[in-house]
Amino acid sequence: MAHAFDCIVLGTGQAGPSLATRLAGAGKRVAIVERGSFGGTCVNNGCTPTKTLVASARAIRMAQRAAEYGVMLDAPPRADMKAIKARKDAIVRGSTEGVEGWLRGTDGLTVVQGHARFVSPTEVQVGDDVLSAEQIFINVGARPFVPPMPGVDEVPFLTNVEMMDVDYLPEHLIVVGGSYIGLEFGQMFRRFGGEVTVVERGPTIIGREDARVSSTVQEILEAEGIRFETGAECIALTQRDGQVGMTLDCEGEMREAFGSHILLAVGRVPNTDDLGLEHTGVETNDRGYIDVDDRCRTNVKGIFALGDVNGRGAFTHTSYNDYEIVAAN
Repeated sequence: MAHAFDCIVLGTGQAGPSLATRLAGAGKRVAIVERGSFGGTCVNNGCTPTKTLVASARAIRMAQRAAEYGVMLDAPPRADMKAIKARKDAIVRGSTEGVEGWLRGTDGLTVVQGHARFVSPTEVQVGDDVLSAEQIFINVGARPFVPPMPGVDEVPFLTNVEMMDVDYLPEHLIVVGGSYIGLEFGQMFRRFGGEVTVVERGPTIIGREDARVSSTVQEILEAEGIRFETGAECIALTQRDGQVGMTLDCEGEMREAFGSHILLAVGRVPNTDDLGLEHTGVETNDRGYIDVDDRCRTNVKGIFALGDVNGRGAFTHTSYNDYEIVAAN
């Protein structure tokens, strides 16, 4: 069935809802499409849930140090992982339901649930329906990158998305990737009481930072009991004696790191491979990100790309700023 609109917004991350409601408020007939949970990465498996978990980890860390402040506890503090996850889920649910309710309650805005794929520069198909508009705004975000390393198809692993469902304490978490996401999860699960080893391909963690920042952060985390294996150029996932882990070639020295669970935190890729962009002529770079100009316009008239998918910055504030740029122009 065909449905005509003035504008279509794909995705309900940080830019999409604000843009859709702004357009509807200006009298446009608008459709917004969401294939998963409302709110995008930040609300569902990014900033909101991780900072909620970080808050729980900080609370238990302060309880562990209570004696330093003259506060005596009758028993050592213990992380109730089910309760920690339940608190996180409740906060996330409030946000996702809030975004959905806001969109569904906006006059002139039609909410469509399903996976949208372009069939032409002015049309997207969602299920059996074809939506058309002269202006289409892509805000479909990104997902965790799973590298083609040996053993990745044979050994179970987690990404930051699956970590949102963890309601238990991994005995020993092997974190592959020593950047922001990996270190954040590593520190929180170490504070919850598990063993943590961070494996980093580069010579230092958070390699884009100043060398003194990287070394200082590593010293802080090592003081909390996190172990590091840097310079791990050759990584192969494997299983042995009921454990999962990897063999490492660290600066020419063969090493191993085994534990109970593996978290892959080695970057993100844009959700453009299954969007049907081949039917539009929209250009992407060699990493799959959509090329845009300073007004978030693609090379195809009427198609815009906002947020993580344009590769200009994978942050909540940069995505929202893309909305501000489009709205201002």
